[in-house]
Amino acid sequence: LCFSDGRRKVDYVLVFHQRRHSSIRSPASVSASHEMLSVVSNGNFPSTASDVEAVRGNEPAEPAFHEMRMIREEFEANLLEAGLEIERDSEAKTHGPSYTRLHAPWPVLCREAEFLKIKVPTKTSYKLKEESGFGSRMSTVWRKLNQPFQPKVPHQDQESTKFLSHCFSRDKLHLYNITSKDTFFDNATRGRIVYEILRRTVCVRTCQTIGISTLIAKGVYDSAFPLHDGDFAVVGHVEEKNDRQVLHEEWARYSAFYKYQPIDLVRKYFGEKIGLYFAWLGVYTQLLIPASIVGIIVFGYGMATMNTNIPSQEMCDDSLNFTMCPLCDGACDYWHLSTACGTARASHLFDNPGTVFFAIFMSLWAVLFLEQWKRRQISLSFSWDLTGIEEDEEHPRPKYETILLQKRQRKQTKKKHKKKTECEVYFRAPMLFISLVALLFGFGLTFSAVFGVIIYRITVSALMAMSPDPEIKSNVRVTVTATAVIINLVVILILDEIYGSVALWLTELEIPKTETNFEERLILKAFLLKFMNAYAPIFYVAFFKGRFPLARFAGRPGNYVYVFNDYRMEECAPGGCLIELCIQLSIIMLGKQLIQNNIFEIGIPKLKKLLRELKNKNPAVAEREEERPPQQEDLDYALAPFEGVTPEFMGKIIQFGFVSLFVASFPLAPLFALLNNVIEIRLDAKKFVTELRRPVAVRAKDIGIWYNILSGMGKFSVIINAFVISFTSDFIPRLVYQYVFSQTGTMHGFIDHTLSHFNVSNFKPGTAPQTSELGNITVCRYKDYREPPWSPEAYAFSKHYWCVLAARLAFVILFQNLVMFLSLLVAWVIPDVPKTIVEQLKREKKLLVDVFLQEEKEKFQLIQTLFSKD
Repeated sequence: LCFSDGRRKVDYVLVFHQRRHSSIRSPASVSASHEMLSVVSNGNFPSTASDVEAVRGNEPAEPAFHEMRMIREEFEANLLEAGLEIERDSEAKTHGPSYTRLHAPWPVLCREAEFLKIKVPTKTSYKLKEESGFGSRMSTVWRKLNQPFQPKVPHQDQESTKFLSHCFSRDKLHLYNITSKDTFFDNATRGRIVYEILRRTVCVRTCQTIGISTLIAKGVYDSAFPLHDGDFAVVGHVEEKNDRQVLHEEWARYSAFYKYQPIDLVRKYFGEKIGLYFAWLGVYTQLLIPASIVGIIVFGYGMATMNTNIPSQEMCDDSLNFTMCPLCDGACDYWHLSTACGTARASHLFDNPGTVFFAIFMSLWAVLFLEQWKRRQISLSFSWDLTGIEEDEEHPRPKYETILLQKRQRKQTKKKHKKKTECEVYFRAPMLFISLVALLFGFGLTFSAVFGVIIYRITVSALMAMSPDPEIKSNVRVTVTATAVIINLVVILILDEIYGSVALWLTELEIPKTETNFEERLILKAFLLKFMNAYAPIFYVAFFKGRFPLARFAGRPGNYVYVFNDYRMEECAPGGCLIELCIQLSIIMLGKQLIQNNIFEIGIPKLKKLLRELKNKNPAVAEREEERPPQQEDLDYALAPFEGVTPEFMGKIIQFGFVSLFVASFPLAPLFALLNNVIEIRLDAKKFVTELRRPVAVRAKDIGIWYNILSGMGKFSVIINAFVISFTSDFIPRLVYQYVFSQTGTMHGFIDHTLSHFNVSNFKPGTAPQTSELGNITVCRYKDYREPPWSPEAYAFSKHYWCVLAARLAFVILFQNLVMFLSLLVAWVIPDVPKTIVEQLKREKKLLVDVFLQEEKEKFQLIQTLFSKD
């Protein structure tokens, strides 16, 4: 990982491809290319371009290649002027990647570290406050119990002393703990410093651009990245492993699933932004453990009480003989409610009093998770010396600069207007309007997909009901539900990929100035589209299918709602909508996690890597590579480029929605999320360590806009769970019946109470069953609170309906206010900043003041001594 002299580190690598017309090289050109040495720049630009062109004689060069070469020459000359040292390949290649290696010497590192306000350790240290008494003994016991779960990372053990850190200054080198200039700044920091130089270096003479990212966008360079710390695999006996090997052994293996993450080493190697993502994922996964345990207990309670549940027993009782109205027009026959016994018993697993407790628990859990993350984030900021830092000044994005350059050139040509440095409002306003229209179109497309699946369910149900095969008729609901959910899942996965590309395209249209602004806009658009895509089918089942919050969405016998005047709107299963909501939620959640993890995150990257290798493969290059072992830059260039942690964050945010929004219908959601995340942590770790190029260490104090999205979803989950319990489940009707309408104060007679009567003579012509296996039926039952046909207000909503509706609305208000109050109480009880961190911050400030006062005192004494001698 050094220059050819074996001393200077390679801090960064620039890659470009030689794109020449192929020709037979003369012996002179071959010998010339082999005689060239690795050029270490010392301020004079090497003769790799003109001299080799002269040797090659009449070998023609493409105009574009010549222009690119001139831009590279100017850019690298400016890098030399900025103080960097450059080394190029020893061979003049005619095909394949060529590498330009960069090294930042000590004076450049010092200058840039002071400019970036990088905090470094000083010589001054202090002892951390140790617990005493009972707390100390408990901490010792906990450390011993925790020892098997700790990764074996060098210097990972908590030390009793901590070195003070301070922003680097060249005037105070004597204060810092500099044991070696080569290792004082670690590789990640060196790479970040070089990247800062690269991104602000100007090419004015050839192309009027700023920064390496602009040149990569123009195709001048193919890529630019810092190198990994050698190979990740340990070969033979190694006395000391590099950081990449330690991460691979202790973090990026599935066998290490039970261990804590070495977050400090992750941050040291990849930077704060990636370190914060994995720290957040670790906190989220840890807190899923108690949520999973409570969910299993609630599910177990449903199983334990399933045989003693009175409503389920009444539905399964053949002697009660509830004759239900047909499920479709014409072809469907009357049926007995006891045939839906299995559905009723299964629905009790998820629709029981324990579900209400679990919904309240998970709402408080979401608040607790956010509070715990805030504390963890502040602790990491203190540990990583991020407290009090200023945000890095960001350079404009390449496309933003390109637009400005084009507009400036047009103005210079017309010579009518002055130069401006910002995109005009009149240019951005149409782009914002296009983004809004595209988002609304995306929402409409999602709703259309959901509506299409509804039509599929209605038509297939009607066709299967017309089948003469009794076995097909008996399995109509199961078959239609399962196939419809699978179709929903496929549509969601396809639209997810489309919406990701659309969000990127829309954000590019808006031309945000900085990367942070670009990332926030992209995240917001992608989240809105993917949130609607993932949850629209679930919202339909929860709140619209069969029963709208204020009326029956599907209608009633004799007055059903029809689609295209032919197909009757579907209704919920006899056991209620909650069991269907559970099926929908579980299949979509598990399907997204399994398919996206196995295909999108593993299969597709490997396929891209294979295609990239096949594209860059050349027989001549392959023969030459067989003669010499591949260098680290060759190995790293073959890896996939790093594209940010936004996809990983997005997947976990959508999962958080599954865990929190509709958890009242699926108590096992936290358990499946926990199992997925345990694997996902190691999967992502392996991807970062072995399959991606090393990213630039980006400094970040928090997770940014993701925290606001999480906080909003946590508050939204309270409202959603209140409506699910109140309107989707039968919890409120059961309570109202038991305490208001029941003669005995028990649940006996609840099923009969919830079923209304319908006179079959009131069916519209052609909608009643033509023949019935149940004999002559005069009255059938359907689930609703309506007046009987013999009432003066036949089929109007009964007083029971209004009583239940009032109770439902009252429960929503009570549930929401109770949970919000408890959430505020939890947030107030748990301080954002741990007490130990507050005390250590105060102590560090005092010690730093003492250090600088002592330094000033010594300077003053030295000046006095000099004056006294004079």
